[in-house]
Amino acid sequence: MEMLIKQGGLAEFSVLSHQSRGITMRRFIFYLLVAFFVLTDLSAVHADRLKDISELGGVRSNQLVGYGVVVGLVGSGDGNVGLTLQSMQSIVSRFGLVVQPGDLDGKNAAAVMVTAELSAFAKPGQKLDVTVSAMGKAKSLRGGTLLMTPLRGADSEVYAIAQGNVVVGGLGVEGNDGSSLSVNIPTAGRVPSGATVEKMVDTPLGSEEFIVLNMKSPDFTTVQRVTESINNIFEDQLADPIDTTSVRIRAPLDRSQRVSFISILENIEVEPAQPPAKVVVNSRTGTIVMGGKVRVTPAAVTHGNLTVRVDEDFNVSQPQGGIAGGEGETVVTEDSDITVEEEPARAFVFDPGIDLADLVDQINAVGSTPSDLIAILEALREAGALRAELIII
Repeated sequence: MEMLIKQGGLAEFSVLSHQSRGITMRRFIFYLLVAFFVLTDLSAVHADRLKDISELGGVRSNQLVGYGVVVGLVGSGDGNVGLTLQSMQSIVSRFGLVVQPGDLDGKNAAAVMVTAELSAFAKPGQKLDVTVSAMGKAKSLRGGTLLMTPLRGADSEVYAIAQGNVVVGGLGVEGNDGSSLSVNIPTAGRVPSGATVEKMVDTPLGSEEFIVLNMKSPDFTTVQRVTESINNIFEDQLADPIDTTSVRIRAPLDRSQRVSFISILENIEVEPAQPPAKVVVNSRTGTIVMGGKVRVTPAAVTHGNLTVRVDEDFNVSQPQGGIAGGEGETVVTEDSDITVEEEPARAFVFDPGIDLADLVDQINAVGSTPSDLIAILEALREAGALRAELIII
């Protein structure tokens, strides 16, 4: 690989397969220093770093899961559950002991599922945090110890081994009369640094000619700006947009130089495109979030409340002598009282090109509640006056 320094910036990274061995480490460090000063000069005021708005394609974490047993509980375990007793019998048999299920008591043990996240490039010997969750009748895992548990990936291979004391953030108390008190979740906890990585997952960082950056918020404009920024920094057409999410970049084939190249890339600052206009409404809590580009075309809104109340009453007509067995019949008549209450209609007009601040001010000026605002926004959308996507969750 050969790199040249041109006036005003860092020159191209030209991929020439095996020629990269001819560059000395001192020379390569010099190029990196020049790139640092160029990136510092080109920083934008309202820009974001590529590491904040994108992810490196192929570099991902992996989920691990395992089945284990937590012991040392103070009577808050599963009890004599077949699954727990069978697990305890299997664990004890590894030490040459022969026991029957009836010889064990599972009130101080609990069957649990153990989960963890294996980060990219994790090496054997490194530590992982694990989460332990009860899967039986255990009341609490407080004070328990997780026994050695293999953690497997989606391919059923063992990638880590977990063991350690369980830290529980909740508690549960139960009285003899059946009353109970629970704070947070006592049946789930964590074992900080409780798993040791036994096997690494191969990540194709240096096996292909190109690397790919995937935007966290897909947008054609953002992808185009990222492509232009990368090409301007390196003064070559190294980056090509693929779609609304990805940018493909030519990179050095040498793995050590590729790491330095990615370090330069992730610190390039780009101003992302403004997101589409959206209004998100949480109908359960009344929370409404509007994007900065929400617009309303000319519209007139009249909003008021109409309340109809019906009161039912019963009148009893008792003829004279009816109770004593005389002639006549007791008659029950209904008496209904209907009242209508209507609040004065609140009307306001949206002028052309009104923005978010004016929209909120005008609606709040008439004393609208969150439910009123939701109804107004839905009506504006149906009328075609709301220039935004309305999302109700």
